[in-house]
Amino acid sequence: MTGRLRPPTGRYGGKTATERQIERRGRFLDAALQLFGDAPGYRGTTVASLSEAAALSTRQFYEEFRTLEDVLAALHLQVNDWAEEAVLAAFAEATDLPLAERVTAIFRAYAGNVTGDPRRIRITFVEIVGVSPRLEEQRLARRARWVELICAEATAAASRGEAAPRDYRLAATAFIGSVNGLLHDWSAGWVEATLDEAVDELVRQLLGILRPAGWSPAAPE
Repeated sequence: MTGRLRPPTGRYGGKTATERQIERRGRFLDAALQLFGDAPGYRGTTVASLSEAAALSTRQFYEEFRTLEDVLAALHLQVNDWAEEAVLAAFAEATDLPLAERVTAIFRAYAGNVTGDPRRIRITFVEIVGVSPRLEEQRLARRARWVELICAEATAAASRGEAAPRDYRLAATAFIGSVNGLLHDWSAGWVEATLDEAVDELVRQLLGILRPAGWSPAAPE
């Protein structure tokens, strides 16, 4: 299959072709979240089984996607977008809080979003890994966005005298690895802790990066 089939145009059942396409795509992604994120997983799913789970035809699948890898790519971006939206909303609400409270609010929002549905954890940290060079590039690109977010917040905190001034890129990259690893292991039952305890540990790690031993916040003028 070299390309998608062309979907029908015009209004049908009170919906435009665009509205029907959005609905179909959403149904395929919902079905993929269930099959890829639970059983049988991405590698055990076929176009036929995904179409059946979405209550759509394989022809309709090829009107929306070329391959199952395209579905996984779209789903991975969607799951990350949900988490990013939760984090940005927490950022906006926590703007005026002290650094420690601000960081805690942000990480509670992130952790609550990605662990609220175990299927999202599996899509983000398991199913996407090692599928193809294209998806590895996408996975690392989304990770880089999280690194940039942390660097931006750390730099802003340093400019306010709340954190040590430094280049945070390397530390932020290492920290994101800690976040992904701990939340994955927690969701898999390999870590005996509550979610709040896991988040508190991550917050302590980040504050240790932002405020290393021997450094003190600037005194208010």
